[in-house]
Amino acid sequence: MPRTPEAQSFFHAVYSAVQQIPPGKVTSYGHIAKLIGTPQRPRQVGVCLKHLPPSPTQTNSEEHADQQEYASRFNHDTVPWQRVINAKGVISPRSQPSGALNQAAALELEGVTVTTGALGELMVDFAAYGWFPASLPSDVDGGDIDEDFDSQNEDDT
Repeated sequence: MPRTPEAQSFFHAVYSAVQQIPPGKVTSYGHIAKLIGTPQRPRQVGVCLKHLPPSPTQTNSEEHADQQEYASRFNHDTVPWQRVINAKGVISPRSQPSGALNQAAALELEGVTVTTGALGELMVDFAAYGWFPASLPSDVDGGDIDEDFDSQNEDDT
């Protein structure tokens, strides 16, 4: 389904931001929303990641050239979707039961420890693996980025 220019711009911003999360680190949907200037839209960040195109080798050859070009830049292979979890450090459940397990496995391949909570939820320790810079690395002109998790500033993300 075609997207409005505003929606396409939002998807682009989300995917570009997620591409900047370093391997072995995780952040929240809310923090990505904050970094791209829309702190009130964490759920929409999740929607964008849910609709991430498959890798270019899996796309339909009948797609328009602009859609193929977009999918070659932003897809499951180029956007590390697995590095975004909810604000509580929990891997969000999916419509498919294997979705959360697939995300946990992808994170573990990067060296991230995923634990199981008392209710069976898959969790990541933000203190050990959190990535919460004040701005995106692409927005910083060579300055240092504070990657420490500050729980007082992240309650709502």
